[in-house]
Amino acid sequence: MERPKKKQVLLFHCVEAEDLARKVAAHSDLIQLQSINWRSFDDGFPNLFIKNAHDIRGQHVAFLASFSSTDVIFEQLSVIYALPMLFVASFTVVLPFFPTGSFERIEEEGDVATAFTLARMLSNTPISRGGPTSLVIYDIHALQERFYFSDTVLPVFESGIPLLKERLQQLPALDKIVVAFPDDGAWKRFHKLLDHFPMVICNKVREGDKRFVRIKEGDPAGCHVVIVDDLVQSGGTLIECQKVLAAHGAAKVSAYVTHGVFPKKSWERFLHKNDDSEKAFTHFWITDSCPNTVKAIATKAPFEVLSLAGSIADALQI
Repeated sequence: MERPKKKQVLLFHCVEAEDLARKVAAHSDLIQLQSINWRSFDDGFPNLFIKNAHDIRGQHVAFLASFSSTDVIFEQLSVIYALPMLFVASFTVVLPFFPTGSFERIEEEGDVATAFTLARMLSNTPISRGGPTSLVIYDIHALQERFYFSDTVLPVFESGIPLLKERLQQLPALDKIVVAFPDDGAWKRFHKLLDHFPMVICNKVREGDKRFVRIKEGDPAGCHVVIVDDLVQSGGTLIECQKVLAAHGAAKVSAYVTHGVFPKKSWERFLHKNDDSEKAFTHFWITDSCPNTVKAIATKAPFEVLSLAGSIADALQI
């Protein structure tokens, strides 16, 4: 069967995703960066202008978004709604981090599942001449969230785990690497992608008013243990996992999350100090799905950024 011809893609992006957009474009001569004037009126509402709007007619168009806060979602949605109406051949939205993904359940009457809210907002993206919008998301918190989107968008769920696997292959003593999951949910989400590594599963146990992390399954003794999860917020669970793994004999502990959210500079808890004190995490790998975090932790040990740029460039050819 003959492979479909690769397409030229015009890539627009929000302000904070500019560095990632440039890396994506650098991966392929078929991707051309485009620009938008991101301005505001005096009252604070966006005053936006898509440059060369006539020239994108009949072209394959993509937009690289970053919903890092509620302050920027409105202006980016305005562009997302506008681009497919400019007679483009197809339209793709790349939203590496779906920020409300962990708020997908209603546990008692009155809870608001904001994952569903954001999915509905994105589902209102107009259909382009080529059909429904493709929506590329990396390591969404729960795969069943695909059913939150209407038929006007086609969710494409990608993963940053291949980047981690590639990085682990570069480490010494590969046979001593064990993958750990902080809870059953992380194991269910990722274990099939990492099934050639020995595994440790942790869970949280309630004792009175407190919750403690315990090892449910597996043996970390003498190994370099890499904790894997989809995202990190305050980092408290990762720190508790590290302590338990070290207490059970782990030689080294590292961590990988696709989305380093780190509100209120919580990444500072993981920094290596400039002394000879013990360093809890040997490596801490994140992707560049959260651009503001990437800028904050650049060159700071133990952090290392695994870029999604190549994966995004490939996804734009789907």
